[in-house]
Amino acid sequence: MLGVSLAAESIFKIGALPVTNSMINTWIAAVFLIIIAWVLRKKYSDVPRGLQNFAEMVIEWMLNFMDTITHNRKKSERFFPLVGTLFIFILLSNWLSQLPGTGSIGIWELEEGKKVFVPLLRPATSDLNTTLALSLVGVLATHFFGITAIGIFKHLNKFINLGGIWSAIKTFNPVNIFVAIIQFFVGLIEVFSEVAKTISLSLRLFGNVFAGEVLLTVIGSLIAFLVPLPFMFLELLVGFIQATIFAVLVLVFAEIATSEHH
Repeated sequence: MLGVSLAAESIFKIGALPVTNSMINTWIAAVFLIIIAWVLRKKYSDVPRGLQNFAEMVIEWMLNFMDTITHNRKKSERFFPLVGTLFIFILLSNWLSQLPGTGSIGIWELEEGKKVFVPLLRPATSDLNTTLALSLVGVLATHFFGITAIGIFKHLNKFINLGGIWSAIKTFNPVNIFVAIIQFFVGLIEVFSEVAKTISLSLRLFGNVFAGEVLLTVIGSLIAFLVPLPFMFLELLVGFIQATIFAVLVLVFAEIATSEHH
């Protein structure tokens, strides 16, 4: 049976740790970025050229784009290590789905009396575990930015507004107390919204990449010559769009987290 499994398949184990085909693609992306970073550091020059010139152009483009959201270059530079890394890693992981052999080279295993094809390589972002981990890192980092920017108590007050209730009680004004109680419960709703952010970020990225993988598998199994090419170029575009959406949403969350609550 030739198909696409919803969960990443285990290829081998390191001790008790199963290594899945999506993890292999994740390592390929990570090693590639580490090598590029090492080369850029080794070959750094005050007069950029070649790879360094291209890297600086990409960084400047991303910072300028971030400025349109933060309207503050210092904030953009502060968020850049997180947002820029997420964008580049997700983009590379998405584009690695077009790497020759991804999804097409593998082994046949016997499951419940049927032969099942298990690919050796699978796009990292087509694994829900990977996208959920990226979402957790992004959302938790925004809270770190919020705490360091406005202070831990002001940041937590956005979610558990006990200070507002105490201030309202001291006024002995029933209206103020009622409003403070409403604000307290609104803050609790914000806690659930943070969980929703994490889930929606991970599902959006996973769903689009996984759907593209299924589409290419179906098209390739029907007509393997030339016809899949337009869909492969479409997946490159989708990979860029999804990486941009993920990074922009994390940037917006960081911008909101570093703004004081009124």
